[in-house]
Amino acid sequence: MLLVSAALTVAASDASDWGHVELIALLVVLAVGSDLLTMEVRGMRISGAFLAVVLGMVLAGPAPAVAIAVTSSVIDAMVSRRSWDRAANNIVTWATFAVVGGLLFEAIVDESAPAGSGLWFSAAVLIVFMSTNFLNFLMVVGFHAAKFGADMGHAIRTAFVPVLPSEFATALLTAALAYGYHRMGASVLVLATVVLFVFQYLVRANVQAFERGEELSKRTRELASLQVGLLSTVMQTLSMRDAMTARHSAAVARYSREVATMLGLPEHEQDLIHTAALLHDIGKFIFPDSILFADRKLTDEEWEIVKLHPEQGAKLVARIEGYGPVAEIIHSHHERIDGRGYPSGLAGDSIPLGSRIIAAADTYDVMTSRDSYRRPVSSEAAIQELRRVAGAQLDPLVVETFVAMIEAGRVAFRHADEADFERELAFETRVEDYARPRVMAA
Repeated sequence: MLLVSAALTVAASDASDWGHVELIALLVVLAVGSDLLTMEVRGMRISGAFLAVVLGMVLAGPAPAVAIAVTSSVIDAMVSRRSWDRAANNIVTWATFAVVGGLLFEAIVDESAPAGSGLWFSAAVLIVFMSTNFLNFLMVVGFHAAKFGADMGHAIRTAFVPVLPSEFATALLTAALAYGYHRMGASVLVLATVVLFVFQYLVRANVQAFERGEELSKRTRELASLQVGLLSTVMQTLSMRDAMTARHSAAVARYSREVATMLGLPEHEQDLIHTAALLHDIGKFIFPDSILFADRKLTDEEWEIVKLHPEQGAKLVARIEGYGPVAEIIHSHHERIDGRGYPSGLAGDSIPLGSRIIAAADTYDVMTSRDSYRRPVSSEAAIQELRRVAGAQLDPLVVETFVAMIEAGRVAFRHADEADFERELAFETRVEDYARPRVMAA
């Protein structure tokens, strides 16, 4: 095919074709420079080299067009370090469609109208552009079909047809540039070359930024999967060591989300409180078995160890990037409205709302669950106790909201149901939420 293209080029070459040295040089710069700024988006290359070669066909002739095409493809092969077979195929393809397109244009224009004669000239450029574009595609896909067994029909349907609108738009631009060259001279092409280079540079920069963003998003998700996965593993391990505490945490998480919803908190705060509730007792890992499974009254020394678990749990969770607000809620979930709680002795509204919600849910579930370390009481008795300590231990508004939720039967948790526990963990959702870009507060 290269020999045939070379023969056709020699036969079609005319001394007058090489009279436009400045034009040919400008198109070589356009083709080569555009190839150097080329980029790939979803496997599709964006370059202005094809446009330059078509302009060579219609403004200079078949032989100059082949010279532009071959020069561009050879330099591109050297810069991109293509394999010899792909480089050879690329050179053959560009030489072939350049000479075919040049001859086709001469046939159309010679038979119908002089060059630059308006509408028919522009139509001829459109025909040549789209015809050679399809020939270029067929030759590239044909190479892949011969070498790798690609399906040409499938390639045409999925790769060529979808880009036809953009290719037709480029063909219109090429026709306009060719027409403008005949009317106003090379200044039109010089301006177009500058504009195209600037456009390619900006698009290339945006594509690279987009790809870096995608890579960052991928790495962020991988980090999220690792770090949140560690937390999930800790919860599962806690479940194996102390199923009571793990299921209790899941129940508190479900109750707390519903109370947050009833209080009208936005969804991201509901998620925050739910996560904090799920992890609120994770600090109990520091407990020895003699405390964790004690069926007796704890000593003063043992009670001091118990009081460390909010702080220790908060420290553990705070190590995960972006989980600072979760850690803050965990740290304060044993504070009291009257300031007599621990570890910091906070009072009233200085206690985070999420912590106050978890405190109420925590108190209720400890009293009512059958796998609690206390003898369970009825829901009615637990509600009565919640109201008794409201204003001293618990937030009155949170208590009344919690009571309304229980009495309305809005939510329930089955401690013996493993599915309920797994549903509250929601590992995949937690990873996606963690990986989602966060907007910094002003």
